[in-house]
Amino acid sequence: MKLGLVTGYSGSQNGMPMDLILEAEKLGFDSVWTAEAYGSDAIVPLSWIAALTKRIKLGTGIMQMPARTPAMTAMTAMTLDTLSGGRFILGIGPSGPQVVEGWHGMPYGKPLQRTREYIEIVRKVLAREAPVEHHGKEYQIPYTGPGSTGLGKPLKSILHGRPDLKIYTASISPKGIALAAEIADGVIPVWMNPERWDLYAGPIKEGFAKAGGKKSMDNFEVAPFVTCVMGPDLEKCRMAVKANLALYIGGMGARSKNFYNDYARRLGYDDAAGKIQDLYLSGKRPEAIGMVPDKLVDEVALVGPKDRIADRLKAWKASPVKTMLIGTGSIEAVRALAELCA
Repeated sequence: MKLGLVTGYSGSQNGMPMDLILEAEKLGFDSVWTAEAYGSDAIVPLSWIAALTKRIKLGTGIMQMPARTPAMTAMTAMTLDTLSGGRFILGIGPSGPQVVEGWHGMPYGKPLQRTREYIEIVRKVLAREAPVEHHGKEYQIPYTGPGSTGLGKPLKSILHGRPDLKIYTASISPKGIALAAEIADGVIPVWMNPERWDLYAGPIKEGFAKAGGKKSMDNFEVAPFVTCVMGPDLEKCRMAVKANLALYIGGMGARSKNFYNDYARRLGYDDAAGKIQDLYLSGKRPEAIGMVPDKLVDEVALVGPKDRIADRLKAWKASPVKTMLIGTGSIEAVRALAELCA
């Protein structure tokens, strides 16, 4: 089992837990991942990490597609990859309509179509086989639409990127997982129950089939975020995870369009998902947190004493998952997981 360390996105103040990251690198963690919401971006912190580390891979989990053109994402990826000695992993995602339209001022549109075209363009830039041209539903390169000068011309990247640079997408919907299996190198679920592989098996099989036999679990990764809160008080450890789950299931999206709420229902928590959302959107956040089932926490996270975490890891190791992206602020937890997953 490979381990990644998730640093997340910033709060009101930006900081970087370099002691934790350097310890993870020393202990053999495979990767470290940054994120962005509507505070700090993902790339500047990752560049900082790149400058202070030597071996650990550098992933974005995720860069928001509406925030950058595909060409800009390819430029950024090539730049950080070359400066870090080929350590970069490009993780991208469509984000949600509240952030896309409310923060970036872009239409949410059709995220699956955008993802397909986005990756196609990024790969063309990396390949440098010809000047980049793309004529799709979401992107036109060169642009010839309203407001254009008509002077645009296809260009080839000056910088020579790495054509085999890995691209992951963040997804939890069946169609999004299938698309990732078809065109990407991996998928990043926001959480996952390793004993519910059935939620992934069908869409992944569908995506592989559309890829024409070029894809299999040998060259595709399911790399979920897994929160780890280690400590002697199980209930206290669970509470930190419950707060995050309540935020996503209850408030990360509108009542009519919350992908995380839909995912919780597919995981078997239809009743709880409805109650959490009702409470959260009514401003009753403590009550929403209290409504998150212990069982859900235990399924998707690693919580409690070290021996309990070791026992839960058995289910992860028995699943097709090869990489766990660990969210923790504890050096003790990083050390314990490195030992348990060695």
